[in-house]
Amino acid sequence: MIYTVECSFADPASEAEWNNFYSLEKLPALISVTGFHTSQRFKAVGASCPVYLALHTIDDLDVLTGDEYRRKGGGNFAKWQPHITDWHRNLYSGIGRAPAVKADEWLVLCASGPDALIRMGLQPLAMHAVALEKSPERRWLAVLPRGSARFLENPPDGAYLYSPMTAQLTSAPADSTAHPPAKHE
Repeated sequence: MIYTVECSFADPASEAEWNNFYSLEKLPALISVTGFHTSQRFKAVGASCPVYLALHTIDDLDVLTGDEYRRKGGGNFAKWQPHITDWHRNLYSGIGRAPAVKADEWLVLCASGPDALIRMGLQPLAMHAVALEKSPERRWLAVLPRGSARFLENPPDGAYLYSPMTAQLTSAPADSTAHPPAKHE
């Protein structure tokens, strides 16, 4: 399942410190939780959506309600809470692991349907909200090469573009002979 956490941050004076905490401490803590498989952070390109997005692959909702999650960083924002705005959490089914988005790519999330992304030559993955806020109810996720200026000129309604802030973290594989992920072409 895909667990999304979206928010904006309202204090420019402490935003860099908060980003360091989230990227360098919180993500590694979360990926160590049993049931977390991938974690990656993004920053919105453009406006009209929360500025920050964390995208995680987890087993199920029980991971987020467990003691290990609470101990290792789930909800660990006390110092930053007064500055976190436009906060949303959702759990989506429909795809396996979240794709790793490289530095030369963008993540696209779209709530208005897959057609516009398909016309752009992308292969959107359909997600359906099953827990937490359940809004938007449906989303399509795709990875876009950075050279695709067409998206920036005329983005589809309900589509948002995100730049990766971190590499995708993965939990230790159960099988050490696992193959590396395929490259996007």
